[in-house]
Amino acid sequence: MNTPGHGGTPAILVMAKAPRPGTVKTRLHPLLDPQRCAELQAELIRHTMQLTTAHTPRAYLAYAPADGEDTLGTAVPAGVRLLLQRGEDLGQRLAAAVTDAFTDGARPLLVIGTDAPTLTAGHLTAAFTALDDLDVTLGPALDGGYYLIGLRAPHTSLFALDPDAWSTDRVLAATRALAACEGLSVGLLRPLRDLDTPDDAAALLTDPALPAAIAALLQPTESP
Repeated sequence: MNTPGHGGTPAILVMAKAPRPGTVKTRLHPLLDPQRCAELQAELIRHTMQLTTAHTPRAYLAYAPADGEDTLGTAVPAGVRLLLQRGEDLGQRLAAAVTDAFTDGARPLLVIGTDAPTLTAGHLTAAFTALDDLDVTLGPALDGGYYLIGLRAPHTSLFALDPDAWSTDRVLAATRALAACEGLSVGLLRPLRDLDTPDDAAALLTDPALPAAIAALLQPTESP
């Protein structure tokens, strides 16, 4: 195992829920039915993992629930290291997955979700480059959260937010405050829009950077 201050293997960790109808992208239900939401989640995972594995030789996917691996199927390329998410809230699950990746020799590490479909290789390169000089890099989401956090060392204290804060617009500000308390240097990437609501879908459908396969799945479900 590598220790802080020594070399490691640059890596990207993706956090994702398995694509099961009724459990994923539920805030899109006014626009899409549960089955289409599950299909969208599967495509978001596939797209994100393709982007990730093309960018770095080491990629992790931390999935939930415990038996979710059965539904990931072709969304996960060969060679991706699978991790089971552990913890009662998102902060605990992030801390556990980050600890697993660093224990496995990942350093530096980018952590992303699957909700920012206009994330590009350029964003990932910028994040890794920033970590040459900074302790932490954050990709702000337009909703007040973040779509990426990059770490030069396993600063899991940055995930110790109040559990109720994770679903609010205070996530980015609270994380920056924790970093400041730890004396960590932080850089910010360009903001991106997460895909969570029908309004997000409408805005992203006007963005030429939205992948065509995801755009197709965002078309409203037709009533029978």
